Amino acid sequence: MRKSLSLVAVVTAAAALVVTPGTSSAAPVRQVKWVACPADVALGDLECGTLQVPLDYREPHGRQTEVMISKLASKNPEKRKGVLLTNPGGPAEGLTFPFLLKALGLPQSVLDAYDVIGMDPRGIGFSSPSTCDMTEEQMADGSIPPYANNSAEVRQRADEVKKIAEQCLRSSSADELPYNTTANIARDLDSVRAALGEKKASYLGYSYGSYLGSVYATLFPKTSDRVVIDSNLPKGGWDVEGGRLMGRGVEDTFPDFAKWAAAHPEYNLGTTPQQVRAKFFDLAARLDEKPSVEGIDGRVFRLSTFTSLYATGDAAFSALAASWKAYDTGQPQPPVEYPEVPRVQALLAGRLNVMCGDSAWPSSVRTYERNVEIDRLRHPMFGAAAANIQPCAFWPKPVEKQVLPSDRGPRNVLLVQNERDPATPLAAARSTRRAFGDRAAMITIDQGGHGAYVIGKNKCANDEVTEYLLGGQRPNDTKCAAETS
Repeated sequence: MRKSLSLVAVVTAAAALVVTPGTSSAAPVRQVKWVACPADVALGDLECGTLQVPLDYREPHGRQTEVMISKLASKNPEKRKGVLLTNPGGPAEGLTFPFLLKALGLPQSVLDAYDVIGMDPRGIGFSSPSTCDMTEEQMADGSIPPYANNSAEVRQRADEVKKIAEQCLRSSSADELPYNTTANIARDLDSVRAALGEKKASYLGYSYGSYLGSVYATLFPKTSDRVVIDSNLPKGGWDVEGGRLMGRGVEDTFPDFAKWAAAHPEYNLGTTPQQVRAKFFDLAARLDEKPSVEGIDGRVFRLSTFTSLYATGDAAFSALAASWKAYDTGQPQPPVEYPEVPRVQALLAGRLNVMCGDSAWPSSVRTYERNVEIDRLRHPMFGAAAANIQPCAFWPKPVEKQVLPSDRGPRNVLLVQNERDPATPLAAARSTRRAFGDRAAMITIDQGGHGAYVIGKNKCANDEVTEYLLGGQRPNDTKCAAETS
C-alpha cells in the first residue's frame, strides 16, 4: 500500500443555498438522552448522552441528526459554576477529551467548577458518522497533502482527490454533507448548552477547536461565557491560506529540534543546527530516490517529521532523532498501529465535510501549482506539502458564507499560543486576535509544540488560563517566558 499522506476530499450534492448565521434559539429545546458510553469511551467517570439537533438550522422542525456528548461531572456542587464545552481539534472525535484533559492535569479547581463536556462533532465518530466509501489506500493518505516536488505531482494529486470527491457524492451520507460545517457544529454546541439547562456555557478548544470556538463566540455572544482558544488557526479557519501556514509553522518550530539534535552527537545528525537542517533535506532526497525498508519515501518522511514536532522536550526529540537515525542507517522504523477502519472512514469523511464546507477553495489546479512553486521556495521544509491541492478544490459552493471572528460582543475571548507551533503558527493566532479586536486578549508562550494550556506545562500560561476560567476576569495580552526547569 502506498504510504504518501494527503488531505482527502469530498463533494456534496448541495444546491446553492444561503444560510444566515444566527442562534439556535429557533430550534426546539430537547433533552439529552443519557445512555451507556461506547466501550472505548467508557473511561473513568465519563457519562454519555445523545441529542437530536436540526440537520439544517434554517428548518429547526425539519430533518434531525444526532450528536453524542460526554460529561465529566463536577463532584463539588458548592463550587460548580456551570459547563465547560470542549473540543480537541481535528475536526476529530471529542467524547474522551474531558477524560484526557483530566489525565493531562486539568486543575482540580476547574474540575470542581465545571461539568466538562465533550462532543463528537456531527458526521464524526458516534455522531451520525459520514462515509466516503474510501479504500484502505485512500484512507492511508490521512489529512495532510503529500509534498509535491513539481507541478506534475500536483496534477497527479488533483486526479486522485477528484476521484475521492466523486465517491463522496455517491455515498450514503452525501445528503448530509452540506450541513456538516463549523457553523452548524457551533450551533450544536449551543443546543447542548440549552439541553443541559444552562443559560451560558464556557468553552475550551484546541487547534481546529480554536476556530470552532471563534465561530461559537461570534454566533452566540450572549450565551457564550468564558472562551479559551488554544493553538490557533487564522481567522478563516482551515481554509486554503490556513492550510498553507503549516509550511511556515515547520520553519518556525524546527530550529528547536535542530539545536537539541546538534547537542546529542550519539544520533550522528550533525554537530550544528545548520548541519541538522541539511540532514533533513539529505534524508528526504535519499528516501525519494530509494524508499526505506518499509517503503517510506521522502514525502512521508517530511510528514512524519512535521507531526513529530507537535511535541517537544527530551522524550519527543529523542524519538524523532532515533527515527532519523534509522532512516540514515537503513534500519527499520518502529511499527505503527492504526485505528479500526470504520472509525477512520468517518473521521476523514467528516473532517473533509467541515473543511470544504466552511469556505470556498480555489477550483483551478493551476492555482495550487503556483502556490506549491512559491511555498517550496519560501518554506522549503514543508511548504510544498501544505500548499498542495486539497479535495476542497472540487467542492461546490458552501451553503453559507464563511463565518469570521467578530469584534462585536463581550470581552470574553482568551487566545493561548506557543510562539513556535508547527501546525498553527503564531502568525495564525495574530490573525484571529486582530479579527476579535477588543473582545480578545492573547497569552504567548516562549516554547514550541502544538497545544499550550495543560499540555505545554508552562506555569505562567496555565495559571493565567485557570484564573480566567475560575474568576472570569480576562487578562490583558501577556507573554510567558520559557521555563528552564
